[in-house]
Amino acid sequence: MRKLMWFSMGFAVACMVGAYLLSGAVLYAAGACLLLLALIGLWLFRNTDIRRKAAMLCAGMAVGLIVYQVYDGVYLQLARAVDGKSVAAHIRATDFSYDTNYGVAVDGETELNGRKYAVRAYVNSKERLSPGDVIEGTFRLRFTAAGGLEEVTHHRGEGIFLLAYPTGEQQITAAQGKAWYYAPAYLRTEVLRVIGRIFPADVQPFVKALLMGDTSELDYVTDTQLKLSGIRHVVAVSGLHVSILFSAMYLITGRRRILTALLGVPVLGLFAAMAGFSPSILRACIMQMLMLLAMLCNREYDPPTALSFAALVMLTGNPQTITSVGFQLSVASVAGIFLFSEKLRMWLMASQRLGRWDGKSIPGRLARGVATSVSISLSATVITTPLCAWYFGTVSLVAAVTNLLCLWVVTFLFCGIILACILGAIWLPAGSVAAWVLAWPVQYILGVAGVLAQFPLAAVYTQSIYACVWLMLCYVLLAVHLLSKQKRPLVLACCMVLGLCVALLVSWAEPQLDDYRVTAVDVGQGQCILLQSQGKTYMVDCGGDYDETTADTVAAILLSQGIYQLDGVILTHYDRDHVGAAAHLMTRVPTLQLILPEGDGKQEWEPELLEVYGDVPIYAAEDLQLSWGTASITVYASGDLSTSNESSLCVLFHTEKCDILITGDRGEAGEVRLLADHTLPDLDALIVGHHGAASSTGTLLLEKTKPETAIISVGEDNRYGHPSQTVLDRLHTYGCLVRRTDQEGTIILRG
Repeated sequence: MRKLMWFSMGFAVACMVGAYLLSGAVLYAAGACLLLLALIGLWLFRNTDIRRKAAMLCAGMAVGLIVYQVYDGVYLQLARAVDGKSVAAHIRATDFSYDTNYGVAVDGETELNGRKYAVRAYVNSKERLSPGDVIEGTFRLRFTAAGGLEEVTHHRGEGIFLLAYPTGEQQITAAQGKAWYYAPAYLRTEVLRVIGRIFPADVQPFVKALLMGDTSELDYVTDTQLKLSGIRHVVAVSGLHVSILFSAMYLITGRRRILTALLGVPVLGLFAAMAGFSPSILRACIMQMLMLLAMLCNREYDPPTALSFAALVMLTGNPQTITSVGFQLSVASVAGIFLFSEKLRMWLMASQRLGRWDGKSIPGRLARGVATSVSISLSATVITTPLCAWYFGTVSLVAAVTNLLCLWVVTFLFCGIILACILGAIWLPAGSVAAWVLAWPVQYILGVAGVLAQFPLAAVYTQSIYACVWLMLCYVLLAVHLLSKQKRPLVLACCMVLGLCVALLVSWAEPQLDDYRVTAVDVGQGQCILLQSQGKTYMVDCGGDYDETTADTVAAILLSQGIYQLDGVILTHYDRDHVGAAAHLMTRVPTLQLILPEGDGKQEWEPELLEVYGDVPIYAAEDLQLSWGTASITVYASGDLSTSNESSLCVLFHTEKCDILITGDRGEAGEVRLLADHTLPDLDALIVGHHGAASSTGTLLLEKTKPETAIISVGEDNRYGHPSQTVLDRLHTYGCLVRRTDQEGTIILRG
C-alpha cells in the first residue's frame, strides 16, 4: 500500500509545479517523459525497492502533470476567457451572504456554456441572501487562477474560480422553498443562532469559531492572541475537530465497529458540509472514513497511506487545492506527527525523564499525557513552521506550552458545546445552564492565550532577515541531528536558543546604527510611514487594503526591531486607507502620544481610537513641533476643513542628514496653501500625496522643495488607477527618483 503514498507524493509535486511554476503544453511533454521513465524503471528494476519507489514517484508526477493540464486547459479555460469582462450573469447563492468592508458577499454558482463554476459575488443589497436565491445582473468577472489578467488569489484553492463585481443593477429572486442539499447551511445557521441564545456574550465569538470555524465575530485582540500563542488552529475547523468528534462517537457506540460506521459516516459528512468542505476538514474526514472502512474489513489502518489517498482524491477533484494554505498546513501537520511524534514521545518517556514515574499512578498518567501532547505539538510544528513563516510572517515560540495547557480542555469543550446546543434546541434553560458551565473553560483558554501572547518573545517575525536566517539555521541543525549517529537533543536545543538570541540582538541593534530611517510600509492601497531617529519611532498614518492585515504587517516590522511602544502616532486625516488599522495596531504596540486632525470623519473614528489609546489626544488645530536631539517632526495644521482630503495634516521630518515631507491626501490647492504659510526646505524625499492621484503633487510644490526621491504608497492594480501617469511624468520632469510600494514592496530610506 505504501506504493500509493509514493504515487500520491509525485501527484502532489506535479500539481505544485503546475500551480506555481509551469503551464501550457510543456506539462504534457513533461508528463509523457516522466511516464515513460516510470515504465522503464518498473520494467528494468522490478526487484529493487528504492528504484520501484522512484518509479512510482515518477508515475505520480507524470499523471499529475497531465491531469493538471487537462483540468486547466479544459475546465478552467472558459472561466479564464471571461476574465476582466462585464457579462450578464445568473448566479445562484449556495450559502448565506455576509458583510464585507465593501458591501455584501455571497458564494454561489454560475454557468458558462453549460459548465458550472463556483463564484463569489459582491452584491449591492442590504438584504440577507439565502441559499437558492438568484442574483441576475451585469458583473465584471475576475479569474482567480493563473493565466488571468490579475494576480492569482487564495480562492482557487477553495474551488472558487470567479469573483463577480457588480457594474450595474442586480435583480434578486428569492428561493422557492428550501432545497434539501442546502440543509447543512441552514443547520449551521441554526446552530450559530442557538449559540447566540445560550452562551454569554463575551464567549460567543470563540464558541462559534471553535465549533463551526466562524471567526467573523472574533475581535482583533483575541484573534491576535490566539495567533501569537500558537493555538489559532483550534478555531479553524480541521482534523483536530474531526478526530474529537470521531472519538466521541466511538465511545457513544460502545466501540462497536458497525454501529460506529453507520453513525460516523453520515455525521462526519454532515459536519464537513456544515463547515463548508474546507480542504483541511475534507482531508480529515476522508482519513477517518478510511479508518472506519479498515475497522469493518478487519484490515490494518495505515495512516501514511490514508493521508496519501485523501490528498490524491482531493487533488484529482481540483488540482488547485494544492495552493490552499489550509490544505498545505493540514497535510504538513499530519505528516510531521507520523514522522516524529512516536520517537519524540519515547524519548520523553525514557526512565531518566518522564518515564521515571509509575505508569498507573496519577503522576505517571500526567507524564504520559504531557509526553503525548508535547510530542504531537512539536512534531506538527517541525513541518508547519516554514509554511507559517512564509504565509503569515510569524512563528510562535510558545505554541508547545499553549497547546499543552489548552488542547486537553478543547477536547472536552468541543463535545460540551455540541451537547449544549442540542439541549438548547430542545429546552432553552437546560442549554443555558450547560453553556454557563462551559463558559469557564472558554475563559481559561482565552486567558492562557492572552497571558502567553503578552510575553515579549512569544513570537518571532520574518520581517527581520535575521529571524529568517535563524529559522534556516534551525533546520540545518535539525538535519544534522537526524543524520548523526549519536543524537544529542539538548545540544540541538541549546544551539537553537543561542542562535535565536544572536538573531534578536542583531535585529534590535541594527536599526539603532542609522542616523535616520524612513519606512514606507507596503500596505496595499493606503499609507503607513515610520519615522525613526536617535532611538525614537513615530508613525504617520496606518491604513491599507485590509485593516487587520495592515496592523499585522506594521506590528511585525516594529516588534522585529524590538520596538514595543511608539513615541507617537500622527494621523493626517480620517480616510480609512490612512486611519483604519491604527486602533488595531495600538492594541499591540501602544503609543505615548496620539496626534489627530480636525475635519470630516472625526466622529466616526475618534471613539475607537480613544478607547485603545486611553488618554487625551493632541488635536493639531495649530502647528506642532516635536523635537529630540538633533531631530524634529513638524506637524502643519490643515486650516481647511472643507473636505477630508484637504483637511490632511502635513508632516516634515528633519534630521541633520535628511528632510522628508508627508502631505497626506492634500490636493494642489492644499499644497499651495502650505507653501504660502510656511517656508519648506529642499527635500531629500517626498511622500507623494494622495497615492499619486492627478490632483496632488503639483508643479509649485515640486519647484519649491526640489525632492530628490518621490515615494508613492499605492496598491497594485488598484481600482483608482493610482498613480496617475500625469503625476509620474511631472515627477520625472523635476528629476525625482520615483519609488513605488506596488513595485518594490516596503521601501526603506536610511542614512
